Amino acid sequence: MTKKLSSLKRNSRKINRDINKAEHRAANIARRMVHRKRFSRFIRILGPGVVTGAADDDPSGIATYSQAGAVYGNGLLWAFPFMYPLLVAVQESCSRIGAVTGKGLAAVIKQHYSKKLLYMSVALVVIANTVNIGADFGAMAATTQLFIDLPFTVLAIAYALIIILLVVFVSYKKYAKILKWLALTLLAYPITAFMVGQNWPDVLRNTFNVMPAINASTIYILVGMIGTTISPYLFFWDTSEVVEEEISKHRITSVNGDPKISRRFLRGVRLDNFVGMTLATLTAWFIVVACASVLFKNGITEINTAADAARALEPLVKGFPDAGLIAKLIFSIGIIGTGLLAIPVLAGSSSYAISETFGWKEGLYRHFKKATGFYVVIIAATCIGLLINFIGIDPIKALVFAAVFNGVASIPLLWTLVRVGNNVDIMGQYKNRILSNLMVRIAAVVVTVSVLALFYFMIFK
Repeated sequence: MTKKLSSLKRNSRKINRDINKAEHRAANIARRMVHRKRFSRFIRILGPGVVTGAADDDPSGIATYSQAGAVYGNGLLWAFPFMYPLLVAVQESCSRIGAVTGKGLAAVIKQHYSKKLLYMSVALVVIANTVNIGADFGAMAATTQLFIDLPFTVLAIAYALIIILLVVFVSYKKYAKILKWLALTLLAYPITAFMVGQNWPDVLRNTFNVMPAINASTIYILVGMIGTTISPYLFFWDTSEVVEEEISKHRITSVNGDPKISRRFLRGVRLDNFVGMTLATLTAWFIVVACASVLFKNGITEINTAADAARALEPLVKGFPDAGLIAKLIFSIGIIGTGLLAIPVLAGSSSYAISETFGWKEGLYRHFKKATGFYVVIIAATCIGLLINFIGIDPIKALVFAAVFNGVASIPLLWTLVRVGNNVDIMGQYKNRILSNLMVRIAAVVVTVSVLALFYFMIFK
């Protein structure tokens, strides 16, 4: 009897242990499911902001940041923490305008302001985008020549055809998903920065201490950095893409209907923009750091060719046979990947603006036959940008010039954004709050003062 009781006790303890283990496993599984759901929701939230952020580091941006690192070392790193909150505020304001109104920026301006302001805004973004498209095509062709012996003209035309075919026949969301993986090649810059080794206290000191050197060349690069960060195309693209997101999620049920918005949805829009702009800024910062530590420190203070820019990545593949060629290949894939992503964004931004101005059906969610005018503008913008490369402009210098031109063109658009974001008739209870309003206004003032300073030095110095 005693043996039976002890056996029952042992079995009982074993059963209790098994139950505890099962409960522990169930609790772990439940926690993992909660984390997966949260991560899945986080991924679903990410959309236009992340694509916009990836496109922000296009070939023009890479060239401008590389030039800043090569010429000034870590001397201009202070610009990034200064520009970052301004960029986030501007893009958040654009996204909110699209989310609240259910219309693109050009459509909002058309409905509430004068035709003069509308045409000026659209003309500025179209011209700036076309210049940027041309510069990006040139960079893509020039970098491809580093490892493929084909004429520049053939490569530029081939890229134009590829982009047109992909935009017309492939869903942009599928297209963007593929190209986001190519954009991961930009991680080569932070990896290189860590591999080379940095005096991180000095890097951080340069990042958070403003040390402006006021002269024509410094102002030129600074305007380029601002222009390629807070670019005109971002305003129109991000606004319209948020509207497309609302359509895909059935928050807009009719052509002229008001969107069904909630504070939770707007929080998701803000998070999307925050992640996209943060990634764009960090990538840009690392490009400058990598180029400063590889190019500037080795006396390469002028980037005249794609090969010069590619040298910044050579430490990444040091020790490999033909490391120079591998570095060129990584650099080229980064330029080509971001170019393939950014050019449709640039052309699409122009097309949204023009289509909304003339009341055409627009949207990348529509098929070609249902939005012919919209897609024709994308094709035309791509082709006109391509033609810029046949007037004898140096591809690398054209990239920096495109960034500077974007800075100039963004001035009136930023002030227009201030007006729209504060208009109660348009935004209602979702108009700019104090902090958002302050940051967007500061962005407009900073860009205006920087461009005026550039003009002053160009004319009088």
